Amino acid sequence: MGSLLARPGTIGTLRLKNRMIMAPMGTNFGSSDGLSTERDRHYYALRAEGGVAAIVTEAMAVSEGGRAHNNSLWIYHDRFIPGLARLVAAIKAHDCLTIGQLNHRGALLRRMVLNMEPVGPSSWRNPNTGDAVRALDRAEILAIQKDFVTAARRLWQAGYDAVELHAANGYLFQQFLTPRINRRADDYGGSIANRARLLLETVHRLKDALPDFPLWVRLSCTEYCEDGYPTEDIVAVARLLEAAGVAALDLSGGTNESPALSRFCIQPPSMPRRALEPHARPIKAAVGIPTILAGRIIAAEDAEGVLAAGSADFISLGRALTADAFWPRKAITGAPIRACISCNVCFERLTLEKDVACVVNPMLGTEFEEPALAEPRRVAARPLRVLVLGAGVAGVEAARMAASCGHRVTIWETAARPGGQIHLAVAAPDKGEVRPVWDWRWGRMAALGVEVRCGVDATAAMIRDHRPDHVVVATGARPRPLALEGAAPLQAWDVIADPALVPEGARVAIIGGGIVGLEVADMLALRGCRMTVLEALPALAPAMARNNRTDLLIRLRAAGTVFHTKARVQRLAGTRLSFTVDDTPHAIEADLVIAAIGAVANRDMLPAVEAAGVPFTLVGDANHPGDFLSVLRDASMTGLALGLPSESLPA
Repeated sequence: MGSLLARPGTIGTLRLKNRMIMAPMGTNFGSSDGLSTERDRHYYALRAEGGVAAIVTEAMAVSEGGRAHNNSLWIYHDRFIPGLARLVAAIKAHDCLTIGQLNHRGALLRRMVLNMEPVGPSSWRNPNTGDAVRALDRAEILAIQKDFVTAARRLWQAGYDAVELHAANGYLFQQFLTPRINRRADDYGGSIANRARLLLETVHRLKDALPDFPLWVRLSCTEYCEDGYPTEDIVAVARLLEAAGVAALDLSGGTNESPALSRFCIQPPSMPRRALEPHARPIKAAVGIPTILAGRIIAAEDAEGVLAAGSADFISLGRALTADAFWPRKAITGAPIRACISCNVCFERLTLEKDVACVVNPMLGTEFEEPALAEPRRVAARPLRVLVLGAGVAGVEAARMAASCGHRVTIWETAARPGGQIHLAVAAPDKGEVRPVWDWRWGRMAALGVEVRCGVDATAAMIRDHRPDHVVVATGARPRPLALEGAAPLQAWDVIADPALVPEGARVAIIGGGIVGLEVADMLALRGCRMTVLEALPALAPAMARNNRTDLLIRLRAAGTVFHTKARVQRLAGTRLSFTVDDTPHAIEADLVIAAIGAVANRDMLPAVEAAGVPFTLVGDANHPGDFLSVLRDASMTGLALGLPSESLPA
């Protein structure tokens, strides 16, 4: 049987060339006043070129008082039409349909960032921000419905092929659907028919105003909480929408009202592939219109499996297309895909009001500068002989990019095997999903003919004899040592590499509550250890994407892990570890102390490089210890910069 993904399909009057649809995901690539820009046009055009059948562009706010982010798209006025028309043209140039998603965040509007007033079905308090939510009156409900209709008209004028109403992920329509939030006593509250009234009335108004404009609706097929709507309610809503003339149901899950629930919308790697499939099946079985399914669909076999099981008619790809714009083409042809690792840096950056970024695709967002920079197509005018010292992720990425540009690249690695810290990165629970960061780069680099030699202790003479034009120093980092009176702490990196260093059931104090500290705790929880994590900062793992951090902390607390922030460790006397929290003395019993207080750059090779007298660049952790995103961006851009024209700076 051939690829199910490659088969054409229909949604109402629309013909789709395959079964893959790009999910709506925010970018913050728009202008500060909500206009489409050259940057987001190129971003979407590259995904269209990558082979997806249709793109649902990011949620656009239908009301002037309902915006999502500082640079998200707006559509409350006709002035937004020309920019959106150019966006549509850029997408359609690649035989790709364009669907516009319309949204009102309702109670999830934020005073502290956008000075927007949170409103909803009932008085409430936003768990994320603490903002009080004002209940909408009937006149305001009618005004919002009219905003959706006029916004849909603007999409039609801009040339969109269809419109999608965002009734999922905790936003206004879902706030009315769920009895957890909707406590109204009028005909917009109570029964599921009443709670669905806002959505159904909006659908009817849209169909009356634009009868030939196909209409999709996105639903959360489950809220993942006990006081959310039950399956029978959302199935009833799906049937009502079908009867109202909706052409397709785009199925997501969860709600963004709190980090604990948001992790079901943008799932961390602990959640299974095809996570939403069991919740989507009852909806698919209840309606005759096509359904579209999202939810941790990472590899081509995940998508094929959903279609083969009959769980949905089309696949919705979000983070997968952020990681690799050409995912659809590669899925059909069997080419290697640069896979998403569910690190959720993309989503985290949006919550921090930054532009979207991707760890595995560090050049994301530069499409407007040069198409497909992550897979360069140009050849260097003057090929260089490049020596890379270090075969970790940064070294391999720099080598891949340099070789892609036509340079002759060799890697020397002092260890017996390549990989560097990747072996630690994939060792913690659920972190096997990180492996594509390495596997894809290693495969691409090997295909480009880069020579890798392990067990090489480079000297200045060896470097000179190799005669490189440029040396890339990617020798990584080592754990920062911890001097603690009365103890010789184990290093977290050593424990991750060999958990048996810690006896089962031991009382363990972990000094450092960053990502590494929490991950070593996660490993030791499997060994039944009783753990206390001591962090000097006011927050745990602030550099970790909050959905993933929340998921991990829930798991660690369930295992009995105790956390202290603002903690200053003093000494270990026998098994008694003394520390302070806000200058208040504390003590715990600890059989072992593990240090996880960060990393320092490993520049042991730098004297030899300097003595060789060859131009060099420090990249990755050897330049400045950081996270995957900073390391890979550093290495990628260094690889691209090699051989570009340069001028001497004035003395």
